[in-house]
Amino acid sequence: MNEHSRYSYLNNHSSIILNKHSKLSTLRLSRLDKLTFGASDRMRNAEFDREKVLRSAMTAFMDKGYGKTSMQDLTKATGLHPGSIYCAFDNKRGLLIAALEQYKTDRSAEFQQFFSGNHTVLVELKAYLDNIVQECISCEAAKACLLTKALNEMAQQDEDVQKIITENLANWQQGIADVIAKAQANGELSHERDSQHLARFLVMGIYGLRTFAHTHPEAETLQQLAEQLFADVTA
Repeated sequence: MNEHSRYSYLNNHSSIILNKHSKLSTLRLSRLDKLTFGASDRMRNAEFDREKVLRSAMTAFMDKGYGKTSMQDLTKATGLHPGSIYCAFDNKRGLLIAALEQYKTDRSAEFQQFFSGNHTVLVELKAYLDNIVQECISCEAAKACLLTKALNEMAQQDEDVQKIITENLANWQQGIADVIAKAQANGELSHERDSQHLARFLVMGIYGLRTFAHTHPEAETLQQLAEQLFADVTA
Protein backbone atom coordinates (compact mmCIF):
# COMPACT_ATOMS: atom_id res chain seq x y z
CA MET A 1 0.00 0.00 0.00
CA ASN A 2 1.53 3.32 -1.10
CA GLU A 3 1.58 6.44 1.03
CA HIS A 4 -1.49 7.98 -0.63
CA SER A 5 -3.56 4.80 -0.22
CA ARG A 6 -2.52 4.46 3.40
CA TYR A 7 -3.58 8.05 4.08
CA SER A 8 -6.99 7.52 2.43
CA TYR A 9 -7.57 4.33 4.41
CA LEU A 10 -6.74 5.98 7.74
CA ASN A 11 -8.91 8.98 6.92
CA ASN A 12 -11.92 6.80 6.03
CA HIS A 13 -11.40 4.59 9.08
CA SER A 14 -11.26 7.65 11.34
CA SER A 15 -14.50 8.96 9.83
CA ILE A 16 -16.23 5.65 10.54
CA ILE A 17 -15.03 5.69 14.16
CA LEU A 18 -16.13 9.31 14.62
CA ASN A 19 -19.55 8.54 13.14
CA LYS A 20 -19.95 5.59 15.53
CA HIS A 21 -18.96 7.75 18.49
CA SER A 22 -21.35 10.45 17.31
CA LYS A 23 -24.23 7.98 17.09
CA LEU A 24 -23.39 6.53 20.49
CA SER A 25 -23.22 10.02 22.00
CA THR A 26 -26.56 10.92 20.45
CA LEU A 27 -28.08 7.69 21.78
CA ARG A 28 -26.69 8.33 25.25
CA LEU A 29 -27.99 11.90 25.25
CA SER A 30 -31.38 10.65 24.11
CA ARG A 31 -31.47 8.13 26.93
CA LEU A 32 -30.29 10.77 29.39
CA ASP A 33 -33.07 13.13 28.25
CA LYS A 34 -35.63 10.39 28.78
CA LEU A 35 -34.29 9.69 32.25
CA THR A 36 -34.24 13.40 33.07
CA PHE A 37 -37.77 13.97 31.84
CA GLY A 38 -38.88 10.81 33.62
CA ALA A 39 -37.39 12.06 36.88
CA SER A 40 -39.07 15.43 36.37
CA ASP A 41 -42.40 13.71 35.78
CA ARG A 42 -41.95 11.68 38.94
CA MET A 43 -41.10 14.82 40.89
CA ARG A 44 -44.18 16.57 39.53
CA ASN A 45 -46.31 13.57 40.46
CA ALA A 46 -44.81 13.57 43.96
CA GLU A 47 -45.65 17.25 44.34
CA PHE A 48 -49.13 16.66 42.96
CA ASP A 49 -49.73 13.81 45.42
CA ARG A 50 -48.30 15.67 48.43
CA GLU A 51 -51.69 16.26 50.04
CA LYS A 52 -52.66 12.61 49.56
CA VAL A 53 -49.37 11.47 51.11
CA LEU A 54 -49.81 13.75 54.12
CA ARG A 55 -53.40 12.62 54.69
CA SER A 56 -52.30 8.99 54.52
CA ALA A 57 -49.51 9.69 57.00
CA MET A 58 -51.96 11.39 59.36
CA THR A 59 -54.23 8.34 59.20
CA ALA A 60 -51.27 6.15 60.17
CA PHE A 61 -50.40 8.44 63.08
CA MET A 62 -54.02 8.45 64.23
CA ASP A 63 -54.25 4.65 64.09
CA LYS A 64 -51.32 4.03 66.45
CA GLY A 65 -50.26 7.35 67.89
CA TYR A 66 -47.00 9.05 66.99
CA GLY A 67 -44.66 7.00 69.16
CA LYS A 68 -45.88 3.59 67.99
CA THR A 69 -46.04 4.49 64.30
CA SER A 70 -42.97 2.98 62.64
CA MET A 71 -41.29 4.02 59.42
CA GLN A 72 -42.59 0.76 57.95
CA ASP A 73 -46.13 1.84 58.85
CA LEU A 74 -45.56 5.17 57.13
CA THR A 75 -44.10 3.68 53.96
CA LYS A 76 -47.03 1.28 53.74
CA ALA A 77 -49.57 4.06 54.31
CA THR A 78 -48.04 6.63 51.97
CA GLY A 79 -46.63 4.35 49.28
CA LEU A 80 -43.28 6.16 49.54
CA HIS A 81 -39.91 4.54 50.10
CA PRO A 82 -38.08 5.50 53.31
CA GLY A 83 -35.52 7.42 51.25
CA SER A 84 -38.27 9.48 49.64
CA ILE A 85 -39.76 10.32 53.04
CA TYR A 86 -36.37 11.39 54.39
CA CYS A 87 -35.68 13.42 51.25
CA ALA A 88 -39.02 15.23 51.33
CA PHE A 89 -39.57 15.61 55.08
CA ASP A 90 -36.14 15.00 56.68
CA ASN A 91 -37.44 12.45 59.19
CA LYS A 92 -40.51 11.04 60.92
CA ARG A 93 -40.98 14.23 62.94
CA GLY A 94 -40.82 16.34 59.79
CA LEU A 95 -43.51 14.20 58.20
CA LEU A 96 -45.66 14.62 61.31
CA ILE A 97 -45.29 18.42 61.24
CA ALA A 98 -46.28 18.55 57.56
CA ALA A 99 -49.17 16.13 58.14
CA LEU A 100 -50.43 18.25 61.05
CA GLU A 101 -50.41 21.35 58.87
CA GLN A 102 -52.39 19.51 56.19
CA TYR A 103 -54.79 18.17 58.83
CA LYS A 104 -55.34 21.69 60.14
CA THR A 105 -56.05 22.94 56.62
CA ASP A 106 -58.49 20.09 55.94
CA ARG A 107 -60.37 20.55 59.21
CA SER A 108 -60.63 24.28 58.62
CA ALA A 109 -62.07 23.73 55.15
CA GLU A 110 -64.52 21.17 56.55
CA PHE A 111 -65.60 23.63 59.24
CA GLN A 112 -66.23 26.32 56.63
CA GLN A 113 -68.38 23.92 54.61
CA PHE A 114 -70.68 23.34 57.58
CA PHE A 115 -71.13 27.08 58.06
CA SER A 116 -71.52 28.10 54.44
CA GLY A 117 -74.52 30.34 55.09
CA ASN A 118 -76.96 28.22 53.09
CA HIS A 119 -79.08 27.70 56.21
CA THR A 120 -79.62 29.49 59.49
CA VAL A 121 -76.63 29.46 61.82
CA LEU A 122 -78.33 27.26 64.40
CA VAL A 123 -79.32 24.68 61.77
CA GLU A 124 -75.70 24.56 60.61
CA LEU A 125 -74.44 24.32 64.19
CA LYS A 126 -76.77 21.39 64.87
CA ALA A 127 -75.53 19.64 61.72
CA TYR A 128 -71.94 20.24 62.85
CA LEU A 129 -72.57 18.59 66.22
CA ASP A 130 -74.40 15.70 64.55
CA ASN A 131 -71.32 15.13 62.40
CA ILE A 132 -69.10 15.03 65.48
CA VAL A 133 -71.38 12.32 66.90
CA GLN A 134 -70.91 10.33 63.68
CA GLU A 135 -67.14 10.71 64.02
CA CYS A 136 -67.38 9.34 67.56
CA ILE A 137 -69.44 6.37 66.39
CA SER A 138 -66.99 5.58 63.58
CA CYS A 139 -64.04 5.77 66.02
CA GLU A 140 -62.51 8.73 64.18
CA ALA A 141 -62.77 10.77 67.37
CA ALA A 142 -60.98 8.06 69.37
CA LYS A 143 -58.14 8.07 66.86
CA ALA A 144 -57.94 11.86 67.01
CA CYS A 145 -57.80 11.75 70.81
CA LEU A 146 -55.04 9.14 70.70
CA LEU A 147 -53.01 11.41 68.45
CA THR A 148 -53.81 14.45 70.60
CA LYS A 149 -52.54 12.66 73.70
CA ALA A 150 -49.29 11.76 71.96
CA LEU A 151 -48.90 15.29 70.59
CA ASN A 152 -49.47 16.83 74.01
CA GLU A 153 -46.64 14.67 75.33
CA MET A 154 -44.40 15.78 72.45
CA ALA A 155 -45.39 19.43 72.86
CA GLN A 156 -43.68 19.57 76.25
CA GLN A 157 -40.34 19.22 74.47
CA ASP A 158 -41.11 20.34 70.92
CA GLU A 159 -41.94 24.01 70.31
CA ASP A 160 -43.11 23.43 66.73
CA VAL A 161 -45.66 20.82 67.79
CA GLN A 162 -46.79 23.03 70.66
CA LYS A 163 -47.26 25.95 68.26
CA ILE A 164 -49.38 23.90 65.86
CA ILE A 165 -51.58 22.54 68.67
CA THR A 166 -52.07 26.00 70.18
CA GLU A 167 -52.86 27.63 66.83
CA ASN A 168 -55.24 24.84 65.85
CA LEU A 169 -57.21 25.13 69.08
CA ALA A 170 -57.26 28.93 68.93
CA ASN A 171 -58.45 28.97 65.31
CA TRP A 172 -61.14 26.38 66.00
CA GLN A 173 -62.41 28.21 69.07
CA GLN A 174 -62.39 31.55 67.25
CA GLY A 175 -64.28 30.00 64.35
CA ILE A 176 -67.01 28.83 66.72
CA ALA A 177 -67.07 32.23 68.43
CA ASP A 178 -67.57 33.90 65.04
CA VAL A 179 -70.43 31.51 64.27
CA ILE A 180 -72.12 32.29 67.59
CA ALA A 181 -71.58 36.04 67.10
CA LYS A 182 -73.22 35.75 63.68
CA ALA A 183 -76.20 33.96 65.23
CA GLN A 184 -76.48 36.74 67.80
CA ALA A 185 -76.32 39.40 65.09
CA ASN A 186 -79.06 37.58 63.16
CA GLY A 187 -81.28 37.46 66.22
CA GLU A 188 -81.04 33.66 66.47
CA LEU A 189 -79.26 33.88 69.83
CA SER A 190 -79.44 36.32 72.71
CA HIS A 191 -76.63 38.80 73.34
CA GLU A 192 -76.82 38.11 77.07
CA ARG A 193 -73.92 35.67 76.97
CA ASP A 194 -70.51 36.45 75.51
CA SER A 195 -69.74 34.65 72.23
CA GLN A 196 -66.19 33.83 73.33
CA HIS A 197 -67.45 32.28 76.56
CA LEU A 198 -70.02 30.20 74.68
CA ALA A 199 -67.33 29.10 72.21
CA ARG A 200 -65.07 27.91 75.04
CA PHE A 201 -68.00 26.07 76.60
CA LEU A 202 -68.84 24.38 73.30
CA VAL A 203 -65.21 23.36 72.64
CA MET A 204 -65.02 21.90 76.15
CA GLY A 205 -68.27 20.01 75.52
CA ILE A 206 -67.01 18.58 72.23
CA TYR A 207 -63.78 17.44 73.88
CA GLY A 208 -65.83 15.81 76.62
CA LEU A 209 -68.11 14.12 74.10
CA ARG A 210 -65.16 12.64 72.23
CA THR A 211 -63.54 11.42 75.44
CA PHE A 212 -66.79 9.92 76.71
CA ALA A 213 -67.20 8.05 73.41
CA HIS A 214 -64.09 5.98 74.19
CA THR A 215 -65.96 3.95 76.80
CA HIS A 216 -69.57 4.70 75.78
CA PRO A 217 -69.75 4.54 71.99
CA GLU A 218 -73.53 3.97 71.88
CA ALA A 219 -75.02 6.15 69.15
CA GLU A 220 -78.21 7.00 71.05
CA THR A 221 -76.33 8.10 74.17
CA LEU A 222 -73.88 10.25 72.22
CA GLN A 223 -76.68 11.86 70.24
CA GLN A 224 -78.54 12.75 73.45
CA LEU A 225 -75.41 14.35 74.90
CA ALA A 226 -74.83 16.34 71.71
CA GLU A 227 -78.42 17.58 71.76
CA GLN A 228 -78.05 18.61 75.40
CA LEU A 229 -74.86 20.48 74.56
CA PHE A 230 -76.63 22.25 71.70
CA ALA A 231 -79.52 23.17 74.00
CA ASP A 232 -77.16 24.58 76.65
CA VAL A 233 -75.36 26.76 74.11
CA THR A 234 -78.49 28.03 72.38
CA ALA A 235 -80.65 28.53 75.49
